[in-house]
Amino acid sequence: MKINKYVEDLNSKSAAELNEELVAAKKELFNLRFQNATNQLENTSRIKEVRRNIARIQTIIATKAN
Repeated sequence: MKINKYVEDLNSKSAAELNEELVAAKKELFNLRFQNATNQLENTSRIKEVRRNIARIQTIIATKAN
């Protein structure tokens, strides 16, 4: 349910907003990897969640481009 709401929210955004969302998600992933490497990350499953969100954003960008 939560994922469907997130995808619907992404579908309603413009291409520029999606690109901003993508940049923000990639920055978050970088920070999570950095925290993981320095043993400061408590919730390691967040890395997987952010990677999947990046894939969702890229998929929606690709479908809107066609």
